[in-house]
Amino acid sequence: MAAATMASSHGAVLLLVAVLAFHCHVALGCRGLGVNYGTVADDLPTAARSVELLRAAGAGAVKIYDANPDILRDLAGTGLPVSVMVPNEAIPSLAASRAAADAWVAANLAPRHPATRVVHLLVGNEVLSNRAIAGSTWPSLVPAMANLHRALHARGLGRVKLGTTLAMDALSASYPPSAGAFRDDIADSVVRPLLRFLNATGSYYFVDAYPYFAWAANRNTISLDYALFQGAPGSHYVDPGTGLTYTNLLDQMLDAVVAAMGKLGYGNVKLAVSETGWPNAGDADEAGANVRNAATYNRNLAARMSKNPGTPARPGAKMPVFLFSLYNEDQKPGPGTERHWGLYYPNASNVYEVDLTGRRPAHSFPPLPPADDQDGSPVWCVLAADKAANETAVAAAVEYACQQGSGTCSAIQPGGECHQPDTVAAHASYAFNAYWQQFRKAGGTCYFNGLAETTTKDPSDAIGRASSPALWTSCEE
Repeated sequence: MAAATMASSHGAVLLLVAVLAFHCHVALGCRGLGVNYGTVADDLPTAARSVELLRAAGAGAVKIYDANPDILRDLAGTGLPVSVMVPNEAIPSLAASRAAADAWVAANLAPRHPATRVVHLLVGNEVLSNRAIAGSTWPSLVPAMANLHRALHARGLGRVKLGTTLAMDALSASYPPSAGAFRDDIADSVVRPLLRFLNATGSYYFVDAYPYFAWAANRNTISLDYALFQGAPGSHYVDPGTGLTYTNLLDQMLDAVVAAMGKLGYGNVKLAVSETGWPNAGDADEAGANVRNAATYNRNLAARMSKNPGTPARPGAKMPVFLFSLYNEDQKPGPGTERHWGLYYPNASNVYEVDLTGRRPAHSFPPLPPADDQDGSPVWCVLAADKAANETAVAAAVEYACQQGSGTCSAIQPGGECHQPDTVAAHASYAFNAYWQQFRKAGGTCYFNGLAETTTKDPSDAIGRASSPALWTSCEE
């Protein structure tokens, strides 16, 4: 009976918290973090249901990766500030023609104004990270923004601010923060004109900043707690160039961008975080990717921004911040983390509870699952144990894997060091792993129509030879 009474009381407290949070969500000046609404997944909830989920999480804004008319229609009347994106491939044509820019605005934004509150038009996504389009698109970036700026004003949409999202790899140096500097190949040719445009139009430099990746690549020197906004005073960092004290990794990354802008003469351009977050799952070798860390990062970020916005270099400066992402997107290529950044599963259930306004007391959240034991150990892609009998399908998958890249399967050809044992199963595991390790960062997956699986168990255990995650580098009996 006492337990039931306590449970009832606890439920009443949570209900009160939820009610207060709801009033906070809709109150003026009490908006939470923004959310990136990506759609690279199947069986996602409708746009209307997605808007409900955004509101339930306390989202204060939403950013989409196109100008999806269904999403923009269902955002009408919500009052949520919306950021819309121009696809990378459209940039050259928009730069070359004012008429094309006007047509794009007329087709994608004007019909939704003013019911849908579009506040930012982002021209391209991490354009300067893709060197394959350096010649075709980089020089067109600012001219496209200028043409769109004219078109927006001509269509009565002059309040919409232009920007573009850039990854942290636009910097050649970011540590210490005061040493932040843009890459030589873009600093004067692209970034300086971009900053000049942003400064003149009162817009933001949008940066995609992920402490997870910086931490995962430097786990021996960066504390996990420091990356999750809960570092002890002993883990704080003092920049020797400025004397500023840093209590978390995100601030370091953002102030490196601030320093880099200052070096080009535009240290006062406003900063916005177009993407940040923490993965809630990943491959076996992706340490720290779990629900506990994801919830901790996002909850702490929301609380931090609600109470103490800005960075050490810009204390109190308010800036838009967008979490990535609304959903776990199961069709995104690449490592497992790419498909596990969401606040919600595609079935609309939450991955963990979160209040993006940052005002819900931490103790009111239900307990989180323990962090898993992923420690970055090697992982291999092998033939799934129950699929070996389907030799026809396996042989076709092996043929596909071996046709990718150069010499991917040379070691299992007759006379090759890994030809033995000469079985479909052994060759399949080698081929799958050789393909995956070579292409996973470019989007390759360990799937092969359901025939493959990842494992942390060294495949050499089954075939009696030494191996490595990259390839079976030693195949001698």
